[in-house]
Amino acid sequence: MSRIIAIDYGLKRTGIAVTDPLQIIATGLTTIDSRELIAFLKKYMAQEPVEKIIIGEPRNWDDSDTHATPLVKKAIGEIKKNFPDLPLETVDERYTSKMAKDAMLEMGLKKMQRRNKALVDEIAATIMLQEYLGKKG
Repeated sequence: MSRIIAIDYGLKRTGIAVTDPLQIIATGLTTIDSRELIAFLKKYMAQEPVEKIIIGEPRNWDDSDTHATPLVKKAIGEIKKNFPDLPLETVDERYTSKMAKDAMLEMGLKKMQRRNKALVDEIAATIMLQEYLGKKG
């Protein structure tokens, strides 16, 4: 089987998580500069088969767009342009950053480690992907 990639896209950084080939477990892969997303995906997909991309869609509590929604929609357009045959699905990313910070606290990470926004983004992508797998399976 192929992997599923999850993207937590942000203005500066993008957290990326992937499934194992059997699509059972989500694992944080890395955090990259958002400007490098397409190049990163091309390189990764040259090495690993990918079945689908999911990307977090920022929404307010009332389902309206956030300040980041247009940015994510632009990134979605770029992904679709560069990978037209690869399915892309948006998922609700509300609460994922909060859940990531809570998970870091539960893991016993020190305050300086919890301030690492790159790690928060990677964990948020992992949470998003694991929730997606839970709903799918």
